[in-house]
Amino acid sequence: MCALRRLFSYATQNQVRTGCLCVCRRKFSVDFVPNLDPSNFKPQKVLILTKLSRYEFEKRRHPELTERELETRLRSRGSDYNMLLYHHYIHKGVENTVNSVFTAAGIETKVVYRFDYSDPNIEWADAIVTTGGDGTFLLAASRVLDRNKPLIGFNSDPMRSKGKLCLPQKYSVDVREAIDKLLKGKFRWTFRSRIRVTLIGDNIYKPPVELHDQQLLHPEYRYLDIDMQLRTMEKEVPPCSESGLARRVLPVLALNEVFIGECVSARVSYLELSFDGSKGIKQKCSGLIASTGTGSTSWTYNVNKLTEQNMEEILTIVKEETGFKIRDSDPLFVRKITNKFNEMLISDAEVPRMVYTIRDQLVSSPTRSECFKPRGLARSIAVKSRCFDASLVIDGGLSFTFNDGTRALLEIYEEDSLRTVTLYEDPTEVSFKH
Repeated sequence: MCALRRLFSYATQNQVRTGCLCVCRRKFSVDFVPNLDPSNFKPQKVLILTKLSRYEFEKRRHPELTERELETRLRSRGSDYNMLLYHHYIHKGVENTVNSVFTAAGIETKVVYRFDYSDPNIEWADAIVTTGGDGTFLLAASRVLDRNKPLIGFNSDPMRSKGKLCLPQKYSVDVREAIDKLLKGKFRWTFRSRIRVTLIGDNIYKPPVELHDQQLLHPEYRYLDIDMQLRTMEKEVPPCSESGLARRVLPVLALNEVFIGECVSARVSYLELSFDGSKGIKQKCSGLIASTGTGSTSWTYNVNKLTEQNMEEILTIVKEETGFKIRDSDPLFVRKITNKFNEMLISDAEVPRMVYTIRDQLVSSPTRSECFKPRGLARSIAVKSRCFDASLVIDGGLSFTFNDGTRALLEIYEEDSLRTVTLYEDPTEVSFKH
């Protein structure tokens, strides 16, 4: 095995097991605590990562403007200044309430924006709490490398954000009840699987690109403001002893999905794929999506779901071909079957496997044995790029160059899972069989 891969020294299962990311130099703590009783959750220090609201972002972007000048500037761009301010105050209200309730419980807190969301602050805390939406939660998760450090999210604007990663929306209003349940152990731990990405080849230390629309609309995605490892080039990269090529384990883990494909969607992506050690097969498609169970409710779901129109047409064909009496014109029946199929696309967030989708697969081989199924499950995925101008994108926010010859290894490891909570007496996450 390549000496540059992440090395772990394993003691007994009840002891701390430490390791380091070779080249990245980031430390991992993968302590597996034998006692997972929620009643033992007694944090002394909580780090609150809060979203930078759009209003705050604009204030930082134009520090030279007075409030009236900022309002004029925003209105000239077609932005609703009053609505920005309104949602800013809603967000701040939730943030302040979360902070005050933890403080009243005798817990030391520290509120930080993404600029100060650093390793020392993360290590200082017993738990990480986010106030924002799914974007803030994803940003927080990307840097929590310790499986035993809980991450808990409060949706600070539930009227606009319908995210699935934070606590249920009612706790945005009743923050005290949520924190009371947490401190009394009225929850279960949910260990969400994450994807570890290893890049092999040239230019793998080239700084990634943040997707431009998210820089403006969702500044919480701006990873480069907080992680110097992502911003700098590695001057001396020792080669992998197996291939002679440089190998890099990315210092971020994907909680939702990894996308690999050409940057221009109209261009065909040419990839060589291998799932769980199978023989590599070259595929032409519109890109590969590898999602976790957490991400199976998001992009992967919407790519693969059937509409009621599709289902009605399929049922009509089955009716005509078989002669069976199928209620293909009954909208309630069609909706029921459609929902049943779509539910099958959702995977358990804790299962250590990826749901992969080969988008718009082009079948050029005369024998179908030369093609993978367009959708399936895998614990490890190996990808070799044959693309012209491609990227590997982590959780929709961080894009790494992935051109011809570069290889990527996507893997699920138990020690990479993210510890989150599911409060009792609330609708729990539903898992469906594939």
